[in-house]
Amino acid sequence: LVLELNQVTIPTYGTVPDQQNLHTPEWVDFDDKTDSLFFKDGQRRIDFVLVYEDESKKMTHKRSDRKKQKRKRQVYESNLINNGLHLEATRSVLDEKLIFVKVHAPWEVLCTYAEVMHIKLPLQHNDLKTRDSAFNWFSRFFRVDENIIKPEQEFFTAPFQKEHLSNFYIQDKDTFFNPATRSRIVHFILSRVEYATKNNVKKFGINKLLDTGIYKAAFPLHDSSFRHPSTDPNCPSERYLLYREWAHPKNIFKLQPLDFIRKYYGEKIGIYFAWLGFYTNMLTVAAVVGVGCFLYGCLTKDNCTWSQEVCDPNIGGNIIMCPQCDKVCTYWNLTITCESSKKLCIFDSYGTLVFAVFMGIWVTFFLEFWKRRQAELEYEWDTVEFLEQEEQVRPEYEARCTHVVMNEITQQEEHVPYTACGKCVRITFCTSAIFFWILLIIASVVGIIVYRLSVFLVFSAKLSQHISGTETIRKYLTPQTATSVTASLISFVVIMILNIIYEKVAILITDFELPRTQTDYENSLTTKMFLFQFDNYYSSCFYIAFFKGKFVGHPGSPVYWLGKYRNEECDPGGCLLELTTQLAIIVGGKAIWNNIQEVLLPLVKNLIGRYSAAARSEKVVARWEHDYHLQPIGKLGLFYEYLEMVIQFGFVTLFVASFPLAPLLALINNMLEIRLDAWKLTTQFRRMVPQKAQDIGAWQPILQGIAILAVVTNAMIIAFTSDMIPRLVYYWSFSVPPYGSHSSHTMKGYINSTLSVFNISDFKNASKPLSPLFRNQMTCRQVYRDLRNPPGHQQQYEHNIYYWHVIAAKLAFIIVMEHVIYFVKFIISYVIPDVSQKTKSKVKREKYLTQKLLHENDLKGVKKTMGNIANKIIKEADSTF
Repeated sequence: LVLELNQVTIPTYGTVPDQQNLHTPEWVDFDDKTDSLFFKDGQRRIDFVLVYEDESKKMTHKRSDRKKQKRKRQVYESNLINNGLHLEATRSVLDEKLIFVKVHAPWEVLCTYAEVMHIKLPLQHNDLKTRDSAFNWFSRFFRVDENIIKPEQEFFTAPFQKEHLSNFYIQDKDTFFNPATRSRIVHFILSRVEYATKNNVKKFGINKLLDTGIYKAAFPLHDSSFRHPSTDPNCPSERYLLYREWAHPKNIFKLQPLDFIRKYYGEKIGIYFAWLGFYTNMLTVAAVVGVGCFLYGCLTKDNCTWSQEVCDPNIGGNIIMCPQCDKVCTYWNLTITCESSKKLCIFDSYGTLVFAVFMGIWVTFFLEFWKRRQAELEYEWDTVEFLEQEEQVRPEYEARCTHVVMNEITQQEEHVPYTACGKCVRITFCTSAIFFWILLIIASVVGIIVYRLSVFLVFSAKLSQHISGTETIRKYLTPQTATSVTASLISFVVIMILNIIYEKVAILITDFELPRTQTDYENSLTTKMFLFQFDNYYSSCFYIAFFKGKFVGHPGSPVYWLGKYRNEECDPGGCLLELTTQLAIIVGGKAIWNNIQEVLLPLVKNLIGRYSAAARSEKVVARWEHDYHLQPIGKLGLFYEYLEMVIQFGFVTLFVASFPLAPLLALINNMLEIRLDAWKLTTQFRRMVPQKAQDIGAWQPILQGIAILAVVTNAMIIAFTSDMIPRLVYYWSFSVPPYGSHSSHTMKGYINSTLSVFNISDFKNASKPLSPLFRNQMTCRQVYRDLRNPPGHQQQYEHNIYYWHVIAAKLAFIIVMEHVIYFVKFIISYVIPDVSQKTKSKVKREKYLTQKLLHENDLKGVKKTMGNIANKIIKEADSTF
């Protein structure tokens, strides 16, 4: 592949021509055809547009700098013409400083580079009969009208070869290469053409010219306005159709025209929307089950015996709880937690257990069926062998290839950017940098925890003084609630700030790694960004779920952080409700922030640009000038869209046991997200350079890793964060003899049994509360839901037999739940093949046709030629005799 690229690109890297030998673009005036996509002659299609500011009108740079920039641009454009491209320059209508250089690739150039890039093109119509799905009658109500967007014809394809040109399905040379393919080929050339040589190092590529400001923009054209069809009869107005039938809010319940999206924007955009649509459809099932479990909790909360005991004045009203901090905290009545216990009954029910098991299986079905769907798209969109044949080396990698090594496979010399030692140094540096930033994230989480511990003392002292006379407010505004809400808000702000920093750091580290291909670059960046985001978003949730309130000791001997701060306890309603609060704030705040950042910002920028342009002039503006004033998509494309959805996938699966409505909220968000992303692409951004993509890249193993981790986290949430296991142990063992006094299994007496007794005379002076105990009682109940021996016992304040039964039950539950779900996941993965039989048949049929059309035809030609030669020899022999 490298040799093939060198054969095409190296001839353009010769010595820079003299000024008089430079080729320049044709200069033409705008002909007032606003929707035209062609050169002024109306024949040559515009495949790309370059925009620069006239150096003679620049006043911000020195004259010598302006000359250097102009020289580099002229050399670059001359080399583009030497490569066979046609250039046509037109001055801007609205701003005379701007020059638009339109680029056209003629037939010969397209054929040459299509062969170099191994682009697969049509051989003949697909003759395999497709069987209609049993659900087609139902899905047709949600599909786009085929009279408006016609279905794409299916072809068998093969990598293009000029010598086999006659075997390809060519009806019209102007349409054989579609606009997306033409733009991709031109961008390939633009990325590899030289513009200067310094110290024997060649400088090339449109990306560097954009970074240095020599060009202000480079983009392919939209084919029409999104508001109305093109007035040009040769234009299909695909952008208008996409906006009308896909991006418009009225289509929120319609299926996406994926083939049409792929045709216009390329496979990389198409595979993203295919994955997002598939994920959203699968969320429908999870949302229905989640709502069912939530309703079950709502219907059964009135039968929640332990909550009734908390709210009962004769039971919970007579239970006095020990202070939850030193000195300033006071004794409190258990009935304060009445409202929290009622809410907890909704989420901490048997329905939640069923839903956690269901989600562990659901995520397996989602990933397995997505693999099948992805395999179908790989075949239909000609990306089955993409990584092996079409993936091109990044220009940044090529520019650094100064070391010569021996290829072990080909036994030929090849150029690489660094030696084995240099590669080890880079890997070591990058790994160290990644670990440093991950540790920095953990440090920020520790800072939030210290904030929680310190501010809890303040709220405990202040809130009790200011709202002591208002019992209704005290039910809701507890010190724990105030601490949790403020800490969650601060955590969200810290997350957003760190995200901005980590983005730049991850890009710098990946650039230093110097990956070979664009896919390698994106996969490497994806892994780093997800590691950062995983720690950033989920650390606080893991802390609340598995660490908060678990190591607090008991009132006579509390556990301290850093020897100063008493370890934090859960909210009186339990850590499960606090985890739900944390999730709601982060997920809700993240959604609002992303919508502001992704939708409002480009909209406002475009409105400002549009109104300022309208204020300057009301002249007719060309299509390329309209597109120039749109926002650039950015180098990373839809990377952040993937990242947003994968983070959401983590929240939906990792902590779903604490919030069964998470899939429903994700479903609603994603239905809007699809249309918002489509609206952004079609209305607010320039057209992206179409790119090939075989799959969703590094996101696939990340999703699989989250799916495996989700089983463990949900099992541990049910076991350690909720009170389900202690309740079951009490119901089946400790409510009846020999431990209990009830004649039959019951939940009565559960609260009194789980709250241990502590003698206030055993308080140490450092932690003894300043306020006296209510009603002059001599005892208080230990930390909420603690299981310890009472004072006077031989092993007082040590964990009792109930505690060890609960621990054993929790561990047994985790092991059983994990093994059952993992076994079911294994069976599902084994039963459901990654590639359907129908897709396998199509792939085999295409390979067979490729061999038959491209190779057997060659053999026939050879046989025919050899036969003619043999006949001539025989005739000459006869004439001789």
